[in-house]
Amino acid sequence: MTASRQVRWLGVALGASVLLVAGCTSRNTPEETFRDPALASGEFTLVSFDSCDEAERQLRAAATAYVGPWGFGTAGMEMWEGDAAAAGQDGRAVPGQAPAAPGLAEEAAPAPVPGADPDHSTTNVHESGVDEPDLVKTDGRRIVTVSQGVLRVVDAQRKVETGRLDVRPQRQDPDLAGRWQPADLLLHGDRALVLFAEGWRGGEPVPDLPSRAGVAIDPVRLAPVTGPRLVLVDLTGSPTVLSEYTVDGGLVDARATGGTVRVVVRSAPRLSLPEPRGTAGEAAQLAANREAIQSAPLADWLPRFEVTTAGQTDTGQVDCTAMSRPESYSGTSMLTVLTFDLAAPALGDGAPVSVVADGDTVYSNGTSLYVASDQRWRAMPMPGAELDGPEAPQEPDDRTEIYRFDTSDPGPPRFAASGSVPGAVVNQYAMSEWEGHLRVATTTESRADGADSSESAVYVLAERDGELVETGSVGGLGKTERIYSVRFTGPVGYVVTFRETDPLYTLDLRDPAAPAVLGELKITGYSAYLHPLGDGRLVGVGQEADAQGREQGTQVSLFDVTDLSDPTRLGSHHVESGSSEAELDPHAFLWWPEQRLLVVPLLTLSAERELPYAGALVLRVEEEGFTALDVVTHPAPAGGEYSTEIRRSLVVGDTLWTISDLGLQANALSTLEETGWVPF
Repeated sequence: MTASRQVRWLGVALGASVLLVAGCTSRNTPEETFRDPALASGEFTLVSFDSCDEAERQLRAAATAYVGPWGFGTAGMEMWEGDAAAAGQDGRAVPGQAPAAPGLAEEAAPAPVPGADPDHSTTNVHESGVDEPDLVKTDGRRIVTVSQGVLRVVDAQRKVETGRLDVRPQRQDPDLAGRWQPADLLLHGDRALVLFAEGWRGGEPVPDLPSRAGVAIDPVRLAPVTGPRLVLVDLTGSPTVLSEYTVDGGLVDARATGGTVRVVVRSAPRLSLPEPRGTAGEAAQLAANREAIQSAPLADWLPRFEVTTAGQTDTGQVDCTAMSRPESYSGTSMLTVLTFDLAAPALGDGAPVSVVADGDTVYSNGTSLYVASDQRWRAMPMPGAELDGPEAPQEPDDRTEIYRFDTSDPGPPRFAASGSVPGAVVNQYAMSEWEGHLRVATTTESRADGADSSESAVYVLAERDGELVETGSVGGLGKTERIYSVRFTGPVGYVVTFRETDPLYTLDLRDPAAPAVLGELKITGYSAYLHPLGDGRLVGVGQEADAQGREQGTQVSLFDVTDLSDPTRLGSHHVESGSSEAELDPHAFLWWPEQRLLVVPLLTLSAERELPYAGALVLRVEEEGFTALDVVTHPAPAGGEYSTEIRRSLVVGDTLWTISDLGLQANALSTLEETGWVPF
């Protein structure tokens, strides 16, 4: 099949809700989704399908209700096969008093353990004790990286590479040989788990379908088979692959607590819709799409997986007898949580727990795993579709659906509850669980009388009888603005909104029934990431802006939040025309409290030639602001003139390490003098 032939694939549709495997559920309103007539309206209890045949019939009916003449609406995906193939302390205050900001000390790096490996930094993560995938990890003895599909192990003391392993997938298509995909990793003891987000290979036959005038039936469908792709690597000697795991769909995110890893995957039914051609009208195209869905077997809805260990590949998929469903669902999208033990000799089947729903943001505190789904992008029928099945869905809500899984045990998670809140979250930091309550910060956008409007709020949810129920909320934050960053710590919350100026709001969240705004600070620019330092100090990394809200370059701010009713900015460091990966990915942020050093990647424009200049900005945090120490740089690539972009930084002992696609560089922590270079 050539790149000129288009396959219309049911893409990542953010829908509402069915569940696979025991005990998962999701929810939506009856008028928005296909309703199961076997369940009473408003009932939230999960029931099993009577049989696999019944499951097939109902899933077909649900998907048929969502399809239009051009596919699955705004959340559908149209992909060219050629493109597709190439293609993250108890701060309780005394009752009656405002919560004290010093409770933020929990964010400081953990104290070194006597007799342990050299003192070292770890990946900057949301919750202490819950690791997140990133492109570099260290245990103090070695540094493990994955870059351009190659895993490398570096001895942190001798500053030399001690092992490498090419973990790129073996491509069947010779035109794709040598290509790589972005990957992250997790490290536990002598095991590394490399996570590739997604990949594709050719296609597979579709069932014979009758031709219709002007509607062509393509003979292939896209089949995601190389991603998410997980590779378990043994690091005891030379790095060796122990096991590989692939599953239908795309990687949402993963979290690790000790040696237990939870991997969240989203997928869509492997449906192939006929490509409209010629002068066929919408009615003929709609009929052909429905006929294709009605011919699809139940297996097309069930996620498949492959496990390869010691050269032997085993395949499997979710069992239809394990499926359950709530009152309403779309049948267009599926969410799966996989569980792996990194101490096991192989990855196993992942003990999948799947929900026919969607998700795009993952948050975990170790005992709970939350997956949020932005409902603005759920599947909708195309305009002009005349549905003769279930009632047509209404326009997507500006809401976020949230699913909670109980991960307190090391085995498969147990689905616990679901709920929804108005608006959309900016990232995982907009969610935080504290004392049994989930806090969620969202921005709600609307358009009335031709004008755009927005405001933000924080909602507090509690689990009751399988539902996440609102116990309190505080709104009216940043009217006409949207949230750029959020940080919750204990009973305190910080929210930054921005349009032309940056209000930093401080929140009292002690009472889940009555969250309240305590203070507000308006400054120019905004913080895209907030990091508590302890002792009433808060750092923000973002952009300076002029009075009209135009970005002016990287800005690092130091806030005094000791008095939450009167937050102040003590100082800032501005790099004109600069940007930092830490604004988008908090994993790029390093705080080393022993020397009070803050390190972030920096990309700016040379004042002389207006060309990119890359490095790592090193600041010392003082009482009233920052002292700029240096910008660490890496060599230019072969044939290049300017330094390579630095992605991450970490500390091992008395050495600051920085990582780019060209290699690892060691600099003395005290002087920042270069002491070693390990090329890739």
